[in-house]
Amino acid sequence: GLAPAIRHGFFTRTGGVSSGIYGSLNVGLGSGDDLDKVLQNRALICEALGAEAGNLATVSQCHSADVVVAEGGWSGNRPEADAIVTKVPGLVIGILTADCGPVLFADGKAEIVGAAHAGWKGALYGVVENTVDAMIALGARRDNIVATLGPTISQANYEVGADYRENFTKTDEKYAGYFVPSRREDHFMFDLAGFVLNRLKGAGVEASWSGHCTYADSGKFYSYRRSVHNSEPDYGRQISAIMVQ
Repeated sequence: GLAPAIRHGFFTRTGGVSSGIYGSLNVGLGSGDDLDKVLQNRALICEALGAEAGNLATVSQCHSADVVVAEGGWSGNRPEADAIVTKVPGLVIGILTADCGPVLFADGKAEIVGAAHAGWKGALYGVVENTVDAMIALGARRDNIVATLGPTISQANYEVGADYRENFTKTDEKYAGYFVPSRREDHFMFDLAGFVLNRLKGAGVEASWSGHCTYADSGKFYSYRRSVHNSEPDYGRQISAIMVQ
């Protein structure tokens, strides 16, 4: 339901050139995969969205609530941040995930887009709200912004400890509602997708979740947690990307 001026994709792990545990569309520059293959995969993302091969801006993600404004691809080091906004036509902005929540934002009227990496920390500390604010600063309108949460680990597969839950409840008691007891004592199943959607709606934007679980569908998605459970040495990252045409 986005404006014709906006192109986006929540990409899966398929359709790329990487192999083994990275099979196949791994775009993680921080992974141990062959750099040439990662760069080829990143070029494939640009091609899929109809952009020039080098026109992909991603950040060095650090579980912060920091947002950067992209005016072109970065030369040199990628900035440390967890969200990107832009109004530059033809520039693809993307977020890499392997369980955390990738959120894509668009104001189709103002032709301004955003992408945020909403892990539990970023979501709790305001990455969603900061992304919306940064888009508004570029000229977007809150009531014109539409956000979609892409493939994210689901509550059924996301077990956490009591201290993790406490990070949320000490911020707001109401957040206890996103945790249900798990089979293990002092452990809980956390609804990350529900929490991110709550923060999106609180920020005054229209929001929905694609409904895909990264952990449950190994054929389609990379999952950090699944790689740990399978004792794999590393894991690939899928990309969620958006651009103004």
